[in-house]
Formats: sequence, structure tokens, C-alpha cells
Amino acid sequence: MLSSDKWTRKILFNLPDNSQIETVLMGYNTRRTACISTQAGCGLGCTFCATGQGGLQRNITSGEIVEQVLFFDRILHRKKDKLTNLVFMGMGEPFANYKQVMKAVDTLTSPLGFGFGARRITISTVGIVPMIEKFTAEKRQVNLAVSLHAATDELRETMLPINKKYPIELLIKSCYEYVKRTKRRLSFEWALIDDVNDTPEQARELVKLIKGMLCHLNFIPLNPTRDYDGHESRQKRIRAFRQILDKAGIPNTLRIRRGIDINAGCGQLMQEASHIIP
Repeated sequence: MLSSDKWTRKILFNLPDNSQIETVLMGYNTRRTACISTQAGCGLGCTFCATGQGGLQRNITSGEIVEQVLFFDRILHRKKDKLTNLVFMGMGEPFANYKQVMKAVDTLTSPLGFGFGARRITISTVGIVPMIEKFTAEKRQVNLAVSLHAATDELRETMLPINKKYPIELLIKSCYEYVKRTKRRLSFEWALIDDVNDTPEQARELVKLIKGMLCHLNFIPLNPTRDYDGHESRQKRIRAFRQILDKAGIPNTLRIRRGIDINAGCGQLMQEASHIIP
């Protein structure tokens, strides 16, 4: 399935047991990024995410993870092009399938495997603290992104149920420890939802949490999903939110939404693509 602007392609893979995963290839001027799934479905139930709304089918194997990369590599190779970046931000929570995800990363980065640069890979988690600590101890060169989306427990628990088990204080502590031990910059992801997490109060609380940390904020207006009534933030609210971070000296970027017309954007993946790969 190809987006109307021709920059985003989504593929639905049928796995041997009839589980399904979606994978997305995003094109930019100089980059070709594959958004990789790590589970068939997801059991964490984040309210604004279509994958979470559908529940978990199963963990997928390292081979099934690697094959998503190889599939798009073959497509690009035929066009005399190549993948430049991999993001483990598709269906599923990578740190809930840690062993298979890291086995796939090892295969993809090995000189005897795919030979892909570790620093061009990013793994995203909603905040499974013990696995962040494990990842930190391994001191990998792979980038880490944390889907934060709210700066207070009260709000975050209504959006990401995992916060009840690993509240913000524990999560942010593990993030500081990651930066301290690895000397690597950490990314935070934040879906901007109108009049929910785009308020000046949330921005100020966010500053309190991460000011001084080696980190970067990636903002993206909420992508629509079938079972969530929220809407993307208005530009005026986004500007006001970012101004508070700018004033505090916290680097941040407003990302361009891609593939919305084919439900290929962040939080939209489920199981409804037109191109099925057996």
C-alpha cells in the first residue's frame, strides 16, 4: 500500500501461524527508513495506539524481525537505493520481546550478517524499566527512544497503562542512568493531543523532569485511530508548548506526519494493508 505522496509504503506480512504484522518504509530526501514491528499486536494497551487497541497475538522471532528489513532492502536494491535507518517503532513493544529483538539486532549489525551500522538503529520503548536497565548495562551503540507522552503520573496512567507499574519517577531515573553510563543522547517521543498533553502545565512539568539531561524531544501531532476520540494539537498550542521547552534550552523537533492516508503513521499500525506478503 503506497501513500498518495509516494513517500510511504506499508506492507502486511502473513506469518506461518496466520499472525500478522505491518512494516513501513518511509522515504525522505536523503534517507530511507524502515519502521520494524517486534510483536504481532501489542498487549500494553496504550489508549491512542491502534496496535494496542487490538491486543497481543504473539511475540515474533528474530528471523521474522530480520526478514522485514531484508524485504525492503531487496525492494530498494532493485531501484539502486538502500536503507539508511531502522527504527523499531512498529507494532509491539520491543522490550517486551527483548531477547528476540536483540538477537535480530545482532544479526543485522554483524559483519557476517546484514552489516548495518548500529548507530543507525533506534529502539523505542514505552518504559519497561528493568529492560531499560538491562539495555543500559549492555552499552550497545543502538539508539534508545522512550515514548513519554505525559509528564505527570496522573495523566500518563490514563494514556499508557504501563505507567502504573513503572511510574514516571522510576522511568526518568532509568533514563538519567542510561545517559550517564552510555554517554549517549536519549530521545523522548511525544504525540501531541489537543487539550490533553499539549498544555503549558505539561510543558513546565516536562522541563522539570528532563532539564539537564542529554536528550532530544521528538513531537508529532496525534495520528487518528478508530477507537480513540482525541485529535491532533492545533498549531497555536504546539508553538506555545515548544516555546516553553526552547526557553529551558531543551532541544526538540516537530516531526512531519507520514502515511496517514494509508494508516501507516505512528500508532496507526494494525492489520489492514492491501499488500499481503505470505
